[in-house]
Amino acid sequence: MKLSLVERETILLYNQAEPMAEVYTHDPRLMEKLELLAKKHPDQITRKDAHNFTVPKRCVSVREPYSVERRKAASERAKAAGYQPPVRKSSS
Repeated sequence: MKLSLVERETILLYNQAEPMAEVYTHDPRLMEKLELLAKKHPDQITRKDAHNFTVPKRCVSVREPYSVERRKAASERAKAAGYQPPVRKSSS
C-alpha cells in the first residue's frame, strides 16, 4: 500500500520519566535509518514492530534552524571544495 506524503507521519513519544523514547513512523527514509541504527546498535535501539522503534532519548534532538545565510555559505564552501550531493535511492 502506497501512502501519501501526509500519511507518512512520525510520532515521538517522549516521557520525561523514561530513559527511552518511542518513534512511530511511516516515513520510509526514517524507517530505513532507524533499521540501520537498530542493526548497528541492537543493545540501544530496538524495533518493536513494523513502524515502532525504541531509542535512547539522547538520540532525539530539537535544534535551532540554520539561517539562510549560514546554509548558503555552507553550500558555497562545499561547491568550492568539489563536494557532490549524495544520490538518493528512489523507493517504488
